[in-house]
Order: sequence, then C-alpha cells, then structure tokens
Amino acid sequence: MQLVGIYATLTSGADSENGTYRGGLEDLVQAAKDGSVDIVYVALPLREEKQISETLRNLADTTATVHLVTDFFTYDLLHARWSMLGRLPVVSVYDSPFRGPAGLAKRTEDILVGSLILVIIALPLVVIALLVKVSSPGPVFFRQRRYGLNGREIRVLKFRTMSVCEDGPSIKQATKNDPRFTALGRILRRTSLDELPQFLQVLAGHMSIVGPRPHAVAHNEEYRVLIHGYMLRHKVKPGITGWAQVNGLRGETDDLSKMERRVQHDLDYIQNWNLLLDLKIIVLTIFGAKKSRNAV
Repeated sequence: MQLVGIYATLTSGADSENGTYRGGLEDLVQAAKDGSVDIVYVALPLREEKQISETLRNLADTTATVHLVTDFFTYDLLHARWSMLGRLPVVSVYDSPFRGPAGLAKRTEDILVGSLILVIIALPLVVIALLVKVSSPGPVFFRQRRYGLNGREIRVLKFRTMSVCEDGPSIKQATKNDPRFTALGRILRRTSLDELPQFLQVLAGHMSIVGPRPHAVAHNEEYRVLIHGYMLRHKVKPGITGWAQVNGLRGETDDLSKMERRVQHDLDYIQNWNLLLDLKIIVLTIFGAKKSRNAV
C-alpha cells in the first residue's frame, strides 16, 4: 500500500508530518474519479457530521474503497468492540473483556488453578485458623462488604488480622504500625496469608484469582467521586492479586495519586487482558520483588 497523500479542509498547503497535503476534499473526490486513489480513509472528527455525509455521498460516484475512521479514542475507551444491534453497527465504549469464549477461558482458569491451590493450602488454612483462634479473642474470619462484578455487593473472606472488624460507612484504612493489628495479624498481612480463604470465593464465582483488588464499600464511595473512571474497575470480577499489586501499588493510599496509579493499572489490566498476562501476574505474585512493597 502506498500513501498518496492527505486531503483536508486546510487553509494552507503545508505538508503534514504523516504525508503530503494534496488539496481539499473536492480534490480527493476528483482523484478518486480519475483512478489515482484506490482507497480512502475518511478521518474527520465526529462533530463534522455534515462534512462526512457530503464526502461519502460524493465518493459514492467513484469506485474507490472507502473506510470511515471514527475518533472514538477521545472517549477513553475500555475494551471497545464492534457489534451489531439488529442491522445497526454499534461500538462499546466501556465493556468487559470476559464475554463469550474469553469469559469461559477466564472461568476455567479460575476453577483449575483455584482448585489446585486449595489442595496445596488446605493444611495451612487449618493451621492458620487455629492460630488466629488461640492468639487473640474474636472470630477466626473477617468478612467485609466490597463491590464485586458490575458493582454488586459481595463479602470478602479473610483471616482476621485486627482486634476490630469494621464494616460501616466510615472505615479507617490500615496504616504502618497500626495498633489495631494483632501480633499474628501483622505477620499474616505482611505475607498476604490472610488472603488465602478467598480462594473459596474464587471457586464460588464471586472473585477471580487475578483482577482488580476489591476495596471496602466506604472507600469505593469515597474514591469514585475523586478519580475519573474509578468504577470501571468493577467491569470484571475482583481478584486476590492484580496488576497494580505486583507493581508495588498496594497498602496505604495516604496520597490520592497513589490510588490514581492503582486504578490506572487496574484499567490497563482490563484493557490488555489475556491468559498469559494472568499467568505473569500469578508468577510475579509468588516470586516478584515488588509483591510485598508497601504492604501493611
């Protein structure tokens, strides 16, 4: 394919960095009629609806192949895809990657890998549960409301690591040297062993092994008004581990920019998901140097 040039409604004939300026749109139509242009990509902004319609109508009087390039990227697309609604083509602006075969592959991964991990950690689960029970007063497990797939409320299951079990409209975020930690709980948090019961929720279908880490409902409501696109991270199931966590973005978010970086990594994961990326995140969770960075 050879680029003939750029035809546009410009006031000067200056060359574009992407090609030579050949004239206006009327020159384009004439070039197509003359046979010197075989393929046309109409890349006018969507707001130029009248100009687009006129150009397409004029090009219908030629034999050129015409493609309409739409500037949907101005809308911060999240896993965009084309589909048909009856005879009407539509493009999704915010969508989940886990539809159809991809969704089946993701669920199969969760069941197979989750089952294998549960077999391996069965004995440690029992031992940790006994240690939590005898080391401090209170329940063995900690359950807290979080947002799951499509913002539906779920209750995550963890080993209790604190002397309190907060789940109200206002929750103080865990901090370094937090006095609410039990002696055992501090170790469980630093090693992420408190997360092990969540593999039961993976098999139940409430969570995935890999995905955006769920935040307490109180924190969701706080950050959704502060960070653009925050709730889009709930277009997929929450995960036990995620792209943000293996890049060291976990723990206390005492600065808004920390949460913004975490959310951006979550959205990047949704946008670029594939099974190999999941495998990479699982390996980095186990062996990565950044997995425990900022953990509290």
